[in-house]
Amino acid sequence: MKRRWEIYPPNPSLQETFSRELEISPLTAQVLANRGINQIDQAYQFLHPSLSHLHSPFLMKDMDKAVDRVIQALSKQEQVLIYGDYDVDGVTSIAILILFFQSLQFPHRFYIPHRIEKGYGLHPDIIGKFAQQGVKLIITADCGISDMDAVKKAQEMGVDVIITDHHEVPNEIPPAYAILNPKRGDCSFPFRSLAGVGVVFNLVIALRSKLRERGAWGDTEVPNLRRYLDLVAMGTVADIVPLLDENRIFVRYGLEELTKASRLGIRVLKAVCGLKDAVITTGNVGFKLAPRINAAGRLGDAQKGIELLVTQEPKKAEDIARELNLENSRRQRLEEDILTEIMGWIEEDGQLLQKNSLVFSSESWHPGVIGIVASRLVEHHYRPTILISFDGDRGKGSGRGIEGFDLYEGVKMCSPLLLSFGGHRFAVGLTIEREKIEAFKGRFEELVSQGCKPSDFIPKLRIDSEVVLPIIEKEFIEELSLLAPFGPSNPKPIFCSRELRVLNSRIVGEDNVKLRVEEDDVIYDAIGFHMGHLYPLESKRVRIAFVPQINKWQGVKNIQLELRDILIC
Repeated sequence: MKRRWEIYPPNPSLQETFSRELEISPLTAQVLANRGINQIDQAYQFLHPSLSHLHSPFLMKDMDKAVDRVIQALSKQEQVLIYGDYDVDGVTSIAILILFFQSLQFPHRFYIPHRIEKGYGLHPDIIGKFAQQGVKLIITADCGISDMDAVKKAQEMGVDVIITDHHEVPNEIPPAYAILNPKRGDCSFPFRSLAGVGVVFNLVIALRSKLRERGAWGDTEVPNLRRYLDLVAMGTVADIVPLLDENRIFVRYGLEELTKASRLGIRVLKAVCGLKDAVITTGNVGFKLAPRINAAGRLGDAQKGIELLVTQEPKKAEDIARELNLENSRRQRLEEDILTEIMGWIEEDGQLLQKNSLVFSSESWHPGVIGIVASRLVEHHYRPTILISFDGDRGKGSGRGIEGFDLYEGVKMCSPLLLSFGGHRFAVGLTIEREKIEAFKGRFEELVSQGCKPSDFIPKLRIDSEVVLPIIEKEFIEELSLLAPFGPSNPKPIFCSRELRVLNSRIVGEDNVKLRVEEDDVIYDAIGFHMGHLYPLESKRVRIAFVPQINKWQGVKNIQLELRDILIC
């Protein structure tokens, strides 16, 4: 796909200041500036994140109320229900609360709605059932901020609700006892982009603080919350939130916990993924560990994922991990079938790509995987995309967006045609009646067309700086590792070259191209994954966008440039 190179303008002043004060190269200093960092203390904390840099959880609106209500439930031994979402963010959030309550020997229950049978969020009938069974307090995990009717139902039945959520806040919020959501307009918490699991973890930090003051654990060990960071990191990475501020700290330390794998469930999960002794990266979490937890909620019962993360029984953990691995393989096959079907429609009907949005529906698609397929369609065609799976007269949809269009606001403008919707700028879920689908397609296309300009449909490739090859040395690449963990809002640094000469090129694997490029007598290998269509490139002049890396082969370390794009001059 054609991409627009957008090179950050150099900031000589910050380069000089950061380089001098932090003893880093000007290029690394420029990358920090590109991430919006313009103060020495900010830069130092970014390069050296510490748990001591976490904000006070009590800065979050309603935190005091939430903590006091949970402590009241503990002291009165009230029945408490943890009610969460079925994705990795929700599952890890629930697991953290379960583990924390177990440390207090406090009885509790948890519930996750079935993705297919019930769908996302709080449901009044489920709330009513648990109220009749004696539940007095419900703590939500990664859901609840839009569930007005369900919270009113709880209120009517004498049940208090503490909402922990991170999704966009509607104009009217539910009448919950406490609402923990950093996106609230009246919330003074300094960081707004926590995942759901980050909100829950802040609640647990606050609870431990108050309970420790009261001697709640007696002579037993107070829980070491650092050991929970494996779960916080997994939920944070899986939910694709910006890896900045607290998220960056959670993931930095959480990856260490995932690598140590002291938790039984994580240990067996790593084994089935082929990561038994691996140093875990955000890529390992996003593409191997999290999808297997997610597979349970997408295709069946998300409870399996929670059981894996909290069990102390080796055989049970191994059985669940193998089951999740099989479910993940099934999920991959379902996704590939749906993607192949839609790509076939696009190939047969050239008019489909004349539109600025893609909306497709079918009765044969599994609703648990259409969101992932929508993401892959955006990668292929870079248009706001919504896929809808119909069951009778009602359809469940999942959408993914592009940078130049706020998908949540666009779907919100279509709300008169929808039964329900929710989400954020880049991902939404919705339900719709079959008879409204054509009107929805038309209205959504109109909104995308009005809200976007032609350049918005060409993805940007953000480049940190133009460089000359001789400046790319091993010491510099090692210094760049201080910027990890990489992810949304903190991608791997990408640089671009001036004109280079291609000395030779060859195909590696099925669709990868490997080059040797030269500038000023400096020669490096470069590899472009899925760029085989550009072969051959011998003797051509090119500019390349690349991520510099150290490639280890047969015990020898060499510099290799991982290509992100090639421009033939």
